[in-house]
Amino acid sequence: MKQINLELNKSSIKKIEGWKKAGIELPEFDCDKMSDLTTENPTWVHFGAGNIFRGFIANLQQTLLNNGIADTGIVAVEGYDYEIIDKIYTPYDNLSLLVTMKPDGCLDKKVIGSIGESLAYDYSREDEWKRLQDIFKNPSLSMVSFTITEKGYSLKNISEKDVVDGLKHPSSVIAKVASLMYGRYKTLELPVALVSMDNCSHNGEKLYNAINSIVEKWANDGLVEKGFLKYINNPDKVSFPWSMIDKITPRPSDSVKKTLNLSGFASTDIVITKGNTYIAPFVNAEGPQYLVLEDSFPNGRMPLEKAGVFFTDRETVERVEKMKVCTCLNPLHTALAIFGCLLGFNLIADEMKDPALKKLVENIGYIEGMPVVVNPKIFNPEDFIKEVIEVRLPNPYIPDTPQRIVSDTSQKIGIRFGETIKSYIEREDLDPKSLKYIPLAIAGWCRYLMAKDDNGKEMELSPDPLLNKLKAYVSDIKLSETENVGNKLKPILSNEEIFGLNLYTIGLGEKVENYFNEMIAGVGTVRLTLNKYVNCK
Repeated sequence: MKQINLELNKSSIKKIEGWKKAGIELPEFDCDKMSDLTTENPTWVHFGAGNIFRGFIANLQQTLLNNGIADTGIVAVEGYDYEIIDKIYTPYDNLSLLVTMKPDGCLDKKVIGSIGESLAYDYSREDEWKRLQDIFKNPSLSMVSFTITEKGYSLKNISEKDVVDGLKHPSSVIAKVASLMYGRYKTLELPVALVSMDNCSHNGEKLYNAINSIVEKWANDGLVEKGFLKYINNPDKVSFPWSMIDKITPRPSDSVKKTLNLSGFASTDIVITKGNTYIAPFVNAEGPQYLVLEDSFPNGRMPLEKAGVFFTDRETVERVEKMKVCTCLNPLHTALAIFGCLLGFNLIADEMKDPALKKLVENIGYIEGMPVVVNPKIFNPEDFIKEVIEVRLPNPYIPDTPQRIVSDTSQKIGIRFGETIKSYIEREDLDPKSLKYIPLAIAGWCRYLMAKDDNGKEMELSPDPLLNKLKAYVSDIKLSETENVGNKLKPILSNEEIFGLNLYTIGLGEKVENYFNEMIAGVGTVRLTLNKYVNCK
């Protein structure tokens, strides 16, 4: 039997039979016509052309296109790592293959064809530069969305060059967007929504602060009219909706690549760009996904609710985020990451096969988190956490590691555990001293900072901005030596900048110390302590 050889391009996907035999779903619309209409009347521009965009956001528009609800696609823009456009978009006619990895090992495969145009936004690439400026002057444009990571909004990344010469020669993504928005302002002050879809708290506020800061500087320096600053600050003209996004789209997997090759799909070259982006013509992702958007769109919007997006008010977006970050997902991830590193695990999914670790996250979520969970009302927190524990975390085909998740814990632990502790303090019917499993996880983190695993072997710690400072507090603590560790842990556990409160003033500092003492009693005592307190033999 002749081997099928499926190449990812617009000509190949017209040969439908071969794709059907390979079990790959194709777009149900005319990709060429969609591209032409997108060129004429662009409605949606997205900055950040990486995996979360291709594996989630672009698929939302594909749903609308497949159902005849939309006729234009998305203009994908990369403002930083231009190799993504040159090596992943252009050679494959802006198509990609979405591979959904199910817990039973099955792969759902779908060609994503909703990208109408792709551009690298750099002033040295004159045609693309001019094209994007024209798009921003088009009245049809209603939404500009972003997945540029939280650091993309940092004012530290806006150089003096962006302030002085950012209108003509911007270097940061934010300065580039501000420059484009100036062109939109000059074209009859056309309305538009600027929508951060990055996985960070109050993302719309972060985007607004970044754009506003640079425009304010330009206005004060006389580089632009004061009216441009007023335009950016007029929600009837420019809005900055908040959002909550949740879907895991890890780096392209070698095992997925091999499976695709066996099915006849040949376009699987994995690229590592100079910007250290791992990307391929295919995107591997988990199935569950959530996108909640504040419904604030001054120039109208696509009916993305018909693709599963929740539209609501800002307060509800914030409640959904708190539910996820403070109770139902992120605290469980952090607990698994801490103990996974100490106990020698390399996959989160493998940890969920461990009875004690599974029991730990169930107890943190169901027993300690649920009494204070923020209920967003648009979906049930208990259903959400059940899916996390029973479907998402145990999925063996999602190559997520505890070593990745434990990065920057000092910046996260105050939200992931501290907010629940605060809620216990505020509630008259709850006592923070009754908490057992969250303090155990905090003790585990202090033990992790010793840079020795449970076998007593040296362990490389993941990046954290406070790592050197925190390591210094515990550096001379020895395993198997009984000592008073209080003086050494106190600078950590009393640090309100880390936890949002002083753990000693609420009676948890000593509890964490006691857990920690048990974990340093000798080799293997992290496991013994964990098993003891989650009642696992």
